[in-house]
Amino acid sequence: MGKTSKQITGNLGEDIARKFLENKGFSILETNFRKKWGEIDIIAEKGGVVRFVEVKSQTLRDDGSREMSDHRPEEMAHDSKLRKVARTASLYMEEKGDNREYQIDVVAVVLDTQNRIARCRFYEQVL
Repeated sequence: MGKTSKQITGNLGEDIARKFLENKGFSILETNFRKKWGEIDIIAEKGGVVRFVEVKSQTLRDDGSREMSDHRPEEMAHDSKLRKVARTASLYMEEKGDNREYQIDVVAVVLDTQNRIARCRFYEQVL
C-alpha cells in the first residue's frame, strides 16, 4: 500500500529535522521510537542532555501558501500530543536505565518542494 502525501511529508520533514539537529551538534540516538500509546520522532543528545523531539512538517503549495492549513506546523504540537511524548520519554529513560536530564523539544519544518528548500524552527523545552 502506498504512502499518503501526509506520510511522505512527515517522513521528509523528519529526515530534514534529523540533519538540522546533526548540523547543530546533536547526536541522534534513535528515530521513530514507538510504544502502543505514543511515538517519539527523534531521540537526540547534546551536552549530556537527552532530547525527545517531536517533528511537525508542512508543505507549501505552488502559490506559496500552506497546503494543510493556515497554521504554522509547530502549532500542531498540541499539549495532548506533547504529554504522550513526555510519557513515552519517561518510559524510554527508565527502560534504558538512563538517569540523565532530558527534555521535550519541537522542530517545525516548512517544505517548499517547488524550490526544493526547507526552513526549520527549533523550540526547546516545550513541556
